[in-house]
Amino acid sequence: MPTSISIKLAALHQEADAKEPIRRLSNEANSIESGPKRRKREAQVLNPKTALFFYAFLPQFVDPARGGVEEQILLFGVLFVLLASCTDCLYALLSSMVGNILSRNGYIRRVQRYVTGGVYIALGITTAIVGSEKK
Repeated sequence: MPTSISIKLAALHQEADAKEPIRRLSNEANSIESGPKRRKREAQVLNPKTALFFYAFLPQFVDPARGGVEEQILLFGVLFVLLASCTDCLYALLSSMVGNILSRNGYIRRVQRYVTGGVYIALGITTAIVGSEKK
């Protein structure tokens, strides 16, 4: 009996050693992801097109008689971002609720399967036709 236990422990130890490089790679991948995600956020925040939009759109709502123009533009920009965040969260919640309702209904799941298959077939046929015309 002690030999079978020691064999099992040795096997578990080897299995854990085999998984260690995978864990290390997974941790490295997670740390690498943080770099591109950070750069993406920085690009979104520092995007000059966003600033140009705000400076082109918001001044029509600014009243110089009510205080500093820059402060009003900043306030309107913050309000715009807050409202956009609220609507985005609302869309996400509603789509999640609708998705849960649709996924529980067996009939809708079957119809969805056939519609999805039909779309893939139509895309394949379209690709075949367009691809043959380019030759």
